[in-house]
Amino acid sequence: MSDSTEFFTQSVKPVRSRRVALKSGATLLLSVCVPGLSFAAQILAVRVWPAEEYTRITLENDSNLKATHFLVANPLRMVIDIEGLALNSTLKELVAKIQPNDPYIKQVRIGQNRPNVVRLVVDLKEEINPQVFTLAPVGNYQHRLVFDLYPVNPVDPIAALIEKGQWLQDKPPEQAETQLAKKSDIVPESRTDSKSAADLKLAELRQSELKAGMKPDIKAENKTESKPDIRPALPAELRPDPKSTSSQPALMRMITIALDPGHGGEDPGAVGRGGSREKDVVLLIAKRLKDKIEMQPNMRVLLTRDGDYFVPLNVRVEKARKVQADLFMSIHADAFVESAARGSSVFALSEKGASSTAARWMANKENSADLIGGVNIKSHDKQLASLLLDLSTTAQINDSLKLGKAILGEIGGINRLHKGMVEQAGFAVLKAPDIPSVLIETAFISNPEEEAKLTDENYQNQMADAILKGVNRYFSKNPPLAKSRLT
Repeated sequence: MSDSTEFFTQSVKPVRSRRVALKSGATLLLSVCVPGLSFAAQILAVRVWPAEEYTRITLENDSNLKATHFLVANPLRMVIDIEGLALNSTLKELVAKIQPNDPYIKQVRIGQNRPNVVRLVVDLKEEINPQVFTLAPVGNYQHRLVFDLYPVNPVDPIAALIEKGQWLQDKPPEQAETQLAKKSDIVPESRTDSKSAADLKLAELRQSELKAGMKPDIKAENKTESKPDIRPALPAELRPDPKSTSSQPALMRMITIALDPGHGGEDPGAVGRGGSREKDVVLLIAKRLKDKIEMQPNMRVLLTRDGDYFVPLNVRVEKARKVQADLFMSIHADAFVESAARGSSVFALSEKGASSTAARWMANKENSADLIGGVNIKSHDKQLASLLLDLSTTAQINDSLKLGKAILGEIGGINRLHKGMVEQAGFAVLKAPDIPSVLIETAFISNPEEEAKLTDENYQNQMADAILKGVNRYFSKNPPLAKSRLT
């Protein structure tokens, strides 16, 4: 090799090295500034949760996605553009997941709108108020992009009671003679000149009961400042001694019980070794209990959820308050890190901290449902501030303890008790200030033997029967008072 050739070769190498370095630097800069150009996010799973209250679409992915959306009329549809995303087979599965009976979605169309942007077009059955938000990784989930499609006219719990309230149709004539008194027999002076929407709905509900043959025994025309004693119709063995009743006139009225099947939708709750999910088991128990309660001559039930969808903790409480529930019972199936743990438990709210370390651990676990189920924080904070901060009252907690003790005594007849007393902790779902509220852990789903029980129809019926007996025993000693209108 000549000297000139060697000089040329040595001179070119540094130039080529600099070019390679510049190209690598430019690529790195583009990947940092515009990550979508180099790395498209991967959709890991798509899920759809249809319900009368709202339909949720969830896109689980390996990074945080940015989405924009707008509504279009004639025909109604919602258009969603998701950036940093390439169309893949998992995302295409969303089309087949839309069911014909979805209350709000006709169909979904998906396409690559432009490079790195996927467009979803959701054809709608009616007008909606959409909420679009992201959720950080939690539990077994990675990043989630969530679309909650709420109806413009939300489902009203009282209207739902009226529409679904068929509890009187199949009852024998003697049960239809049960006495009824108005829930709003006592009206605060400041409210006598107006009625809220909830009052009107309750009035409509009472009218439907009257048409079904339920007649008031005594008309409360001469109202006094003292509250009349309201006595529910109870089994003979549980009725209070007439000699011990107040001299005030006794009225009979419908008792409203709010049943809250825990978890649901994105939040499966605890999962047993056999694959049983808490959200499924407790919904079955709650529905069995609902049927048994509605066989009682003067009781009706509100389910905070009647299907597999997520309901935030504060919304569960709000539903119970809207129908002026007399009791609130949240149904769960316990879990612990050790599979040997077993037994049933009942919990009430505490003002002074948890009654045990286990109770505190349980409350923290149950209160995390909103994180796992997925709450839109922007719309949720104000509701939490107004409802769940410090609304508990000493009277509510005392009544809750009485209710819990009555239920615990009956449950002990069908399953061993994890603790022989009602435990207390700061459960968010028990913070209705005017409703006795308990959380019932029916058994440990993390225990293989008790998981088998929880999935057994016979045990589910026994548990429902025991809870109902506890409720009747509680009311025999603590008859519900007439309800004032809620402001």
